[in-house]
Amino acid sequence: MHARDLAVEYESVSVDSDALEAARLMAEHKLPGLLVLDQHGEPKAILPASQMVKVLVPAYVIEDPTLAAVVDEKHADRLCQALVGRTVGDCLPTAASPPPIAAPDDTALEVAALMAQVRSPLVAVAEKAKDGTHLLGVITAAHLLHELLGAVGDSGTKRTPTGDGSA
Repeated sequence: MHARDLAVEYESVSVDSDALEAARLMAEHKLPGLLVLDQHGEPKAILPASQMVKVLVPAYVIEDPTLAAVVDEKHADRLCQALVGRTVGDCLPTAASPPPIAAPDDTALEVAALMAQVRSPLVAVAEKAKDGTHLLGVITAAHLLHELLGAVGDSGTKRTPTGDGSA
């Protein structure tokens, strides 16, 4: 199976998108992260949900997690106010790496190796052309695992078209 066969449509945002809306998008669709596109529609970065959560937590609590216990629930409920007026670009780490991009003909193993190497919850599948990079879709770690596990039967043997587990 090739990357083009594994790629699916996936929510993406631009660096100029509203951060609060991006957080809502992640929450509503239970996404592990969002693909961030530049002003030309090309993949620029991955914004993991964990990074968005980090933006919500005050710096003094990150430095000393025991201080979280002294913040009352009324103030904790307002954590998302930290996203008001910010863009997705504001929430990206300062040294945000470019997103992992697989070529359409890459195999599932090549995609898995790329995902593991960069520790990303998703990989963009794009075709490079003279006029730029054309996004075909995204492969999430969960989707890749689902496809790879689908090749293994319940008994742990590779499935065959007949389903009897024989090779």
